[in-house]
Amino acid sequence: MFRAGSARLAALIALLIAGLGGAALLKGGLHVSQHEGDMLHLADIVLRLAAGDRLHREVTTPLGGLAFAPIVLFVKAGAGLGMAVLWAQLLAAVALAPALWWIGRSRLSPPLAGLLAVLVLVHVLALVHGEAEAALSISMHYNRWAWALTFVAAVAALVPPRAGRGHADGVIVGLAVAGLALIKVTYVLAFAPPVVLALWLTGQRRALAVAVATGLALVAGLTPWLGIGHWTGYVADLAAVAASEARPQPGLPLRDIVTAPLYLGGSLAALAVVVALRRAGVTTGGLLVLLFLPGFVYVTYQNYGNDPQWLPLLGLLVLAYLPQAADGEAASGLSHRAVLGGLAAILFAMAAPSVVNLAISPIRHLTTPAEEYTPVFPRSARHDDLLGVTERLARALAMRPLEIEAPGYPTEPVEPATFAGEVLPECALSGGMVATFAAIARDLEAAGQGGRPLFAADVLMPLWLFGDVGRLPGAAAWHYGGLPGYAAAELVLIPLCPVVPERRAEIVASIAARGTDELTELRRTPLYLLYAKDVTTR
Repeated sequence: MFRAGSARLAALIALLIAGLGGAALLKGGLHVSQHEGDMLHLADIVLRLAAGDRLHREVTTPLGGLAFAPIVLFVKAGAGLGMAVLWAQLLAAVALAPALWWIGRSRLSPPLAGLLAVLVLVHVLALVHGEAEAALSISMHYNRWAWALTFVAAVAALVPPRAGRGHADGVIVGLAVAGLALIKVTYVLAFAPPVVLALWLTGQRRALAVAVATGLALVAGLTPWLGIGHWTGYVADLAAVAASEARPQPGLPLRDIVTAPLYLGGSLAALAVVVALRRAGVTTGGLLVLLFLPGFVYVTYQNYGNDPQWLPLLGLLVLAYLPQAADGEAASGLSHRAVLGGLAAILFAMAAPSVVNLAISPIRHLTTPAEEYTPVFPRSARHDDLLGVTERLARALAMRPLEIEAPGYPTEPVEPATFAGEVLPECALSGGMVATFAAIARDLEAAGQGGRPLFAADVLMPLWLFGDVGRLPGAAAWHYGGLPGYAAAELVLIPLCPVVPERRAEIVASIAARGTDELTELRRTPLYLLYAKDVTTR
């Protein structure tokens, strides 16, 4: 291996941050063209936290505080929500820059150090979650950030430095793994064990000790500020989601993540890498790659879209191990290095659609026609820098079953959801949730029900973002199960055309199980039923 040119690597990192981050900022706002529900979920949590609510206490979520803290920081500083997201991504990229520089110069050749910088910063600064659809979205930004930290920790653990005592490496790995814990625990469960084993097996035991000490020191330093209740609340939120039947996997079954046509090539290539490394004499490297594969599959299975973001990381690791490969021929007649190089090329080719989509999304954001977009919150002058496609925001669409008779095709009757003796219509909101939420909020205001804490029976319904509707302490921005915040509600709203009918059915069943005697009907409209809750029964 050759020492990466420190100045050139630093210049590349700075250029990537300025180019990708600057392209996003130049638009003057955040323009989103898909996943409006996830956008509202993020807005709900960030603005609650900026208003003083505390994560895992007044705000229920299985995500960690680092997923939101950088955005909240800029909102509190006076930025609108759209620009706060963009500045937060730039801040995250700048924070990772020293680690990228250090890992690159201490372990990788100049081309691979540059490739690592590109992969990590593209994930941090992208404006789409991945896959190959040419759209703009801030959905699941925390998954991109977590993958970026995973890339840093994995390369540091699997590729030992050429020299040094491991103090800086340990700090980087410790902060990266702690960052994963503070963003999304799924990544810690998947990657912390193989990272620990990799540090041990590659002889980086001083770095391992420093990493553990760094992680513990970070938790100890945050606890006086956040309080013990933050950590117990975090665990409680995670336990509630894990025990919930309302959230199955967000995509394909686990077996399909390995064997479905879209993923089988990657699975076979990864196994071939393990075999090829061991036959090339890179025994420890082959074992370590094998230890990481279950985590790669698990995180892909857990993330919406099931995008295998690990493919380019594995390709980079294969190239990093090339100098260790024996010079002899493999069974195919090719040299071991040729086989490994070919496998790396296959991995990069399979990863290209998603990586390219991530990389060009800030440029796409800059060039998108602004006249096609409308502020998500038009009543808020401060947050009018968050915009969505006008047609998607304003055009409410509903799906209802078509009652027909089809002789010869047996149908099973669907038991309709009921609440307080009311049969709820079979309807699902398939578009225009922003307009629908805004209409409900305005109607509540006009009916004199503004300002009262409200519980809504749907997967999400952040009505307080659209008007004078009371924020509900302890509510979940995205409903995973149970009745979070219900005890503090003064009003209960049952949407007649929810975003997710199955979730509405689960929620109303849970309310009914508690008893509906404390509820009094206040109002019914084509959009919702509204009940007052007797506060004396709390």
